Amino acid sequence: MTADAAVLLLVDLQQRLMPAIHDGEKVIARTARLAEAASLLNVPVLATEQVPEKLGPTVEPLSGYPHLVAPKSTFAADDSGLIPPGRSQIVVSGAEAHVCVLQTVLQLAADGRRVLVVADAVGSRDPDDKAVALERARAAGAEIVTSEMVLFEWLRDAKHPRFREVHALLK
Repeated sequence: MTADAAVLLLVDLQQRLMPAIHDGEKVIARTARLAEAASLLNVPVLATEQVPEKLGPTVEPLSGYPHLVAPKSTFAADDSGLIPPGRSQIVVSGAEAHVCVLQTVLQLAADGRRVLVVADAVGSRDPDDKAVALERARAAGAEIVTSEMVLFEWLRDAKHPRFREVHALLK
């Protein structure tokens, strides 16, 4: 995985949904870490919002990061026009892991995309649903990673000019 080929996709991290998500604050914090690193490393940040008139906009701690926010009513995000050309690695965070995140991942994988699901940056109301969703995503060809794995793979080298700034996000 490289920063040059990656895009960070935030799936439905919305104001009225996140309070119901198990460990929702951790999911938001880990996603914010990813989004900040993405901004430092020129990785596009995209977001979807499931029926935003009902679930509200993207949560405040993340709202400043997306370059594009796509509203939707389908559970899977439609990637036509969403993913910038030349970006073949889709790093996914969001909610709910077993519904919109999973259906998006299944669709992206079926379309031949390299999909990486950030285990500590996805959530569901029930932890069992999240666990099964991660298993199913892996079986469909998605790679299961952590936010810290993503950051260090994007950096590649301790001599990266942004190493100190990105590393500071881990403290």
